[in-house]
Amino acid sequence: MVRRANGFIRWFAQRAGPSSGTLVGVGEVRDIRSAASVRMRRPDAEDQIVVPATPVAPRVARRWVMRVAAGAGVGGAANQVAELLTGELVANTVVHGPSDADVTVRVMLLGHVLRVEVHDEGHGRPVLRRTDPTAPNGRGLALVDALSTSWGTTSDADGTLVWFEVDVDA
Repeated sequence: MVRRANGFIRWFAQRAGPSSGTLVGVGEVRDIRSAASVRMRRPDAEDQIVVPATPVAPRVARRWVMRVAAGAGVGGAANQVAELLTGELVANTVVHGPSDADVTVRVMLLGHVLRVEVHDEGHGRPVLRRTDPTAPNGRGLALVDALSTSWGTTSDADGTLVWFEVDVDA
């Protein structure tokens, strides 16, 4: 479904899939939620928003991710971490990406993992820096690295995608 809200274009797709993250074997229970097979399956919930790369984009994306995560049943620290890290990644795209392009933010709930992807049309490669405590900026990816369960980045002809995952049971 396509919706227009607050001047931004929003695509919404809700899909249901298997939600079991536990495999029961002979006398044992193993947690496999971080296995690639679980991450590759169809998400329990998925949504995406496209915003222009303007100074208000991080705020819009943060609030949107917080609402989508809460709507999927993710609350507490996981929701707050996802909100913070989304703001950091979108701010990076506004500062370092093309100024006349759009930023796509996608949220997926994959069992017990909340995954957020931020895509822009730039072709730069994000760099994790360890900055001086008094530096005015440069901590965005350090926060992502410290607070997410895992994160990464890919670049292709369409631009750069940076993603992070947060364990919703933490």
